[in-house]
Amino acid sequence: MLASFLYSLSIGAVGGALFAWLNTPLPWMLGPLVFNLIAAMSRQPVAVPERARLYFLGVLGLVLGSHVTAEMGMRMLQWPVSAALLLIGVAASTMLCAWWLRRRGFDPVSAWFSAAPGAMTAMIMMGEASGGDPRKIALSQSLRIVLILLILPPLFWWMADSATVATETSSKTGSQFSAAWLLLTIPPLIALGKKTKLPTPALLLPLGVSSSLSLFEVARFDVPGWGLNLMLLVLGSSIGARFRGLSLQALRAHMADSVVATLLALGVMAAIAEVLHLTMGTPYDVALMAMAPGGIGELAILAVALHLDPVFVAFHHMLRVVALMGAAPLIARQLNRRAERMTRNDGG
Repeated sequence: MLASFLYSLSIGAVGGALFAWLNTPLPWMLGPLVFNLIAAMSRQPVAVPERARLYFLGVLGLVLGSHVTAEMGMRMLQWPVSAALLLIGVAASTMLCAWWLRRRGFDPVSAWFSAAPGAMTAMIMMGEASGGDPRKIALSQSLRIVLILLILPPLFWWMADSATVATETSSKTGSQFSAAWLLLTIPPLIALGKKTKLPTPALLLPLGVSSSLSLFEVARFDVPGWGLNLMLLVLGSSIGARFRGLSLQALRAHMADSVVATLLALGVMAAIAEVLHLTMGTPYDVALMAMAPGGIGELAILAVALHLDPVFVAFHHMLRVVALMGAAPLIARQLNRRAERMTRNDGG
């Protein structure tokens, strides 16, 4: 596993350096992602151990928490409105994508759990337990995350001044660590989170600790530019390496369906972001990042790297994960009951 991890990071570093040379947005995340994805599809021995992925998710949580300030309290009064809009958008986009996947031959349970925008691991496990096809759900969820990560950075790059976006990370990160001792708290926090069965505990508990310390001005975690790039390298590589063992035939079979489903979901959430922008005055790029149908960790990475109000973004994605995990068993039960009634009617 260590050899595969080092190989994955080496390939990712080459990809990051190339994308940085090409002056692309978020080179140290997208480069490792793309190069590891290509290597994984070529059956190269790439892998990022779960412990490493979780640890760097914890680092991301510390970075997110460091953005919490006392002034943020006033803005939080507006968040219930954006939260309500988010839940409306999640319901609408999930139903639309599930409808599309049903037309493409998915059974009802697999279609719904494949269309749910977030909490990928939970959706795969719950979908399988409810009678869905775990392979279809896993592939659809994974492809949506990759597609969102490949679509959004160039989109923001196009919407903004490309020169500004390309240099944001290096210009807005510190030159040295601050409160680096917080890195030692990540392993026990991950262990605590697993025992309490929180969603995405590796991200949320470090975020909670860091935000509390930052809010009361006890300590504020800061990471130099090279540290942020290292975090992006590991997390980007882990996303690409996730596709190891997947055949090109299976990818081609699902790619077109996933592209359409992702664009449908992104279109719905982009419309919700526009409503939020017009009614609440939230900058459109921040609103779109908060509403985008990706995973909480992946979208939080983009928010941190692009400096798009990462706490606001993380809050809304955390809310979406909690809502999906609460609704998923209920909806799966309804789908199974409907299938049983149809079976009895057909039998009668």
